[in-house]
Amino acid sequence: MTLKKLIICFLLPLIITSCSEDEIDLTIYNAEISTLDNLNNGVSVLDIVAQTGVTSLYGLEYGGGFIFHVNETDGTLIVATDFSQIGDVAWGDIFDLDTSNEIGSGPENTEQIIIGNLNDNSVNGTEFGSDNYAFKIVSDLEYRGFNDWFIPSSGSMKAIYDNVHSLGFGNFDETLIYWSSTKEGYTPYVMAFNFNSWGGEAFPGSCLVVNGVLIARKI
Repeated sequence: MTLKKLIICFLLPLIITSCSEDEIDLTIYNAEISTLDNLNNGVSVLDIVAQTGVTSLYGLEYGGGFIFHVNETDGTLIVATDFSQIGDVAWGDIFDLDTSNEIGSGPENTEQIIIGNLNDNSVNGTEFGSDNYAFKIVSDLEYRGFNDWFIPSSGSMKAIYDNVHSLGFGNFDETLIYWSSTKEGYTPYVMAFNFNSWGGEAFPGSCLVVNGVLIARKI
């Protein structure tokens, strides 16, 4: 065997071992890249929070919307985005129902409202007469590759304002009033994102008018 072959046979295993040892695990937090890049690389939400704090995630565009809530126990995210391109839409049937204002309760609220619309509400309320209302539209929606959208609660709307819009992120329209999925009796709660008026606080609206749609999903 020539000297050259001996050198190659000796060095080749060392090179292979070295390359293997230098491989980077992308799912380990890397301080040299952005929070969003870490998230896209598969770094867990809780690892990111431990390294940079929860606020580093707020306003990032991810999973079809903008991150506005982080569950610091299980790492669940909730994102939201404007969907006003469909125009202002109706609430649906008018009937007596209480839904939650808690952050994250939007899926249950949306489902309750849809179930309520299936009932005959002509005696103690008003029948809308079709499925072309906000909650049914969003429940059936496939958008940006996802089909698990809902209309957020009033508590979530405030978090969207505080953790996204007020920081200069997101795509929410300050000229609109948006539906929330929170309702007390016959009164729905709505919200505007205009800094100079009702911005940041949900307020009682009316099921008789049409409003803009903001959609959210959990990740």
